[in-house]
Amino acid sequence: MAEILFPALFLLLALGLPVAFAMAIAVFAAITLASNYPALVVVKEMFSGLDSFPLLAVPFFILASEIMTGGAVTHAILRLSQSLVGHMRGGLGHANVISSAMFAGISGSALADAAGPGTMMIRMMEKGGYDRPYAGALTIASAVVGPIIPPSITMIIYAMQDQNVSVGSLFMAGVLPGLLITAMVLMANAQVSKRRNYSSGQAMPPLAEIARIAFYALPALVLIVLIVGGIRFGVFTPTEASVIAVFYALVVGMFVYRSLHLRDLPGIVLRAAMTSGAVLLILGAARAFAWILIIESVPQFLAETIISWDLSPIVFLLTVNLLLIAFGLFMDPLPGVMILVPILAPISYALGIDPNHFAIIVIVNLTLGLTTPPVGSLIFVVSSTVGLKPSTLVREMPPFFIALAVALLLITFVPILSTWLPTVSGF
Repeated sequence: MAEILFPALFLLLALGLPVAFAMAIAVFAAITLASNYPALVVVKEMFSGLDSFPLLAVPFFILASEIMTGGAVTHAILRLSQSLVGHMRGGLGHANVISSAMFAGISGSALADAAGPGTMMIRMMEKGGYDRPYAGALTIASAVVGPIIPPSITMIIYAMQDQNVSVGSLFMAGVLPGLLITAMVLMANAQVSKRRNYSSGQAMPPLAEIARIAFYALPALVLIVLIVGGIRFGVFTPTEASVIAVFYALVVGMFVYRSLHLRDLPGIVLRAAMTSGAVLLILGAARAFAWILIIESVPQFLAETIISWDLSPIVFLLTVNLLLIAFGLFMDPLPGVMILVPILAPISYALGIDPNHFAIIVIVNLTLGLTTPPVGSLIFVVSSTVGLKPSTLVREMPPFFIALAVALLLITFVPILSTWLPTVSGF
């Protein structure tokens, strides 16, 4: 079946079908043409992939993100970022990057980062004298931290594929790599701003004003502490944390910022349901796709083949990076995690690589695929936002590709970045 599955998948992706439909149709084709299994088994496997209690955390985190991304919360984060770095050379660009890092602790999604505060920052940067294509490219690069700084939907899905890690340990493991990526993108923005003379036209606010803005933004930023802290100290499970996040977001939106009203809830729930439906459809199709790989013994064959090469851990990690970058050119992170983790994770453990370290390498690699053509979702989200061709945005990306590549190499070959926090936190 594999000889039909992969060609069908790549053909359908080349024709422009959404990933979920491409995987589902490829599975149906493989089952129908090359096996004696009834087609109904595909539907069964898709539903089996969604029949999971931990998976309930995904729609609840998406709903919490939709509630928290109301105008007041987004503006509070943007004002805080601008007050901290807006006076520096390239300050609006720095504010874009820092607001994305803060927003990552609320949304757990790169696309939400780009479509939320990223959209507002692009407008602000353009008014501040920045080239619109550069502002869009910076937004694409800064949104990468969305699935890496907790909470993260991708990490929840990863933990379901690999029993050697937990959602809590991955949340902790993602903090330092997420901050490293943020720092590297800030450095790239500083270099470009110096070269193009993107200067700030505003003075640094008084410390009292910064403190007031920070206090106003504090309720929005407490969410990440609530989620990670609650999971770390065993107060609630990740699934329970997602429900608590929804109630916290409702309280903050209605009674603290007072920007959320009952009349807004139907639209918010509808948007969250549509996003959740798209994510779950991908996960169901990926589960059926992975089922064929398993019954065809593809993971076992690849694992035995790679182990027989007797690679050192360093060479293996370099090879994995190249494989995942190539894979990310054509597929989103969620199906990538479901298809590749069962194949690659056991090999990494056989080579003595820490499970949390390897998980972060996989997640970062696949997330970087959102920034690269031809399928990079972040490019198309920002393209529609700024009204520019994707190729125009890609031409502004090289400084950020270099920064992200350096960050990836550091994450790959400095394991303590991914292992220190989970270790000291008791995971």
